Amino acid sequence: MFITTPKSALLIFVLLLASASASSQSLESWIEANCEDCPGLMAEKTGAFILEKGEEALMGRAWLAQHAQESIDIQYFIWSNDNIGILAAEMLLRSADRGVTVRVLVDDFLINAQDKTLLLLAAHPNVQIRIYNPKYSVGTSTWRMITNAILDFRGSNQRMHDKTAIFDSVAGITGGRNMADEYFDFDHEYNFRDRDILIIGPAVRDMRANFDEFWASALAVPVEELVRDSDLQVTPQEVQEKFSQLHAYANDPKNFEPEIRDAIESLSITFPRLLEAMSWHDVHFISDDPGKNEGDEGLGGGGASTNDLIEAVSQAEHSVLIQSPYLVLPKGGIELLSDLHDRGVTIKISTNSLASTDNLAAFVGYFRQRKRLLNAGVELYEYMPHPQIQADLVERYPRLADKNPVFAIHAKSMVIDDHKIFIGTFNLDPRSANLNTEVGVLIESDSLAQELTGSIERDMRPENSWQTTHEFNPDREVSRSKRLKLGFINLFPIESIL
Repeated sequence: MFITTPKSALLIFVLLLASASASSQSLESWIEANCEDCPGLMAEKTGAFILEKGEEALMGRAWLAQHAQESIDIQYFIWSNDNIGILAAEMLLRSADRGVTVRVLVDDFLINAQDKTLLLLAAHPNVQIRIYNPKYSVGTSTWRMITNAILDFRGSNQRMHDKTAIFDSVAGITGGRNMADEYFDFDHEYNFRDRDILIIGPAVRDMRANFDEFWASALAVPVEELVRDSDLQVTPQEVQEKFSQLHAYANDPKNFEPEIRDAIESLSITFPRLLEAMSWHDVHFISDDPGKNEGDEGLGGGGASTNDLIEAVSQAEHSVLIQSPYLVLPKGGIELLSDLHDRGVTIKISTNSLASTDNLAAFVGYFRQRKRLLNAGVELYEYMPHPQIQADLVERYPRLADKNPVFAIHAKSMVIDDHKIFIGTFNLDPRSANLNTEVGVLIESDSLAQELTGSIERDMRPENSWQTTHEFNPDREVSRSKRLKLGFINLFPIESIL
């Protein structure tokens, strides 16, 4: 059950914004009508609130999707065909039924919906679906997929890692979460400790402009165009049957727990402080161009988001605190941290251990760099697969405890000099630096920095993480078979695509 706390006050505010649907107002109109100071604040500043818990992040998206009146723009790296993925699709269809324009842009690499399912969803007059860089899945034969991987290795590895959800162009969410069970604490075996940030105000316009740029890119291909040459056909009857199936699925208590539905509904009558919990600042939304870079440097090349983060870290004067699920510093990265350490800057990094990681190949990259990072003066903290904090962060944990699911870091965040924060999609690895497009926000705020620091440092406590030193690492906390797999992958030169 969702419990109202001071930390969740801003989420409640945002969810209450969504009650604007009762009067058919857009979110922006409702804000202007119900908050005397907001138009002035939003003219120059952006309100921000950090979403730490999966259920909070899920309900925030649900309410905003339910009550947006004009547009919903969705951009994700992963959209799974699981419980959360299906419920999200159904929620968007409900919005489209109200006349909301829904645009969905999903990367092709890990999409698992069938081509016909995508066509059926896109058949709604208010829904458009585009696939980014379609070289593997949608409308692609096995032979074509293999050909793409061999003849266009760089292009096939260049993915859209962006994760944004934009509602009426006034409220937006970005961060580490993809649209799948494990990012919202609904998987029974493996869940991610993740983090999003919700913003309202001018920075959302920047987020929308970046979405529009990707949407108009030649890399974003309408799903209808991708399957045009196939024999795939959809009839009006099939479309209606699919929509009915989705609505029935969402109304089944087995798929959408009554406790969560009741919690969402009850928030509309809980009218605590509105804007008091919001933190208003100059928010810099960082992003890459479609394609990341020109591609003339092979698997290198950097990008706008890479440059923005390097500049921010380079200006550190006394401390850098980082949380990243994968820690494989691209070329020059360890040298940058070493130089900072030599200038007296304290550097602490929270990342996954071999026991918690979901990506052995990425861990190999970290495994190879770990001693160099320690030599550079970096303090390393590796997350436990069953940290004590899991019970606090996962609202549903009492119902999952018997399954004993692994809890692994997926948050991508940073605090610089106790004043500037970053929350977004950027992993500390060569793939994010050079191949994948990334997004996020940079904010100068003492209060948000204090909040984010407290969150990351809790994850680093002894009951949640092992501190790795020259004398100790927790690699032997896993089975021999997993260590053997690590050793096998370590034989291959894979750093550039990690």
